[in-house]
Amino acid sequence: MIPRRDMRNNRVALFDGIEEGGIRASSSYSHEIDEHDNERAMEGLQDRVNLLKRLSGDIHEEVDSHNRMLDRMGNDMDASRGILSGTMDKFKMVFETKSSRRMFTLVASFVVIFLVIYYLTR
Repeated sequence: MIPRRDMRNNRVALFDGIEEGGIRASSSYSHEIDEHDNERAMEGLQDRVNLLKRLSGDIHEEVDSHNRMLDRMGNDMDASRGILSGTMDKFKMVFETKSSRRMFTLVASFVVIFLVIYYLTR
């Protein structure tokens, strides 16, 4: 850990040269910033801003694409739910009558026997 006194000294050094009414150059940073360096730094910032702008546009397009895909998937799920509920209603009607239960038992037995024979001969 940095002792409290060192932190104060760092803070003082950070704000060294700031006076009321303006900023004066500190003794450790007495040379002026070259105009060329300043323009080069601005160009670098402009390039970064343009890159971030393109990235945010790409992210926006990707989010829109995923939202459309999720909407389609939701619609498909709703359609599937409707089909399954109709099928369940039909099964309920079949099981309500005794003769239908016997017919279902006969068909299910036949399917099970067929599957057993199929797997045994394979």
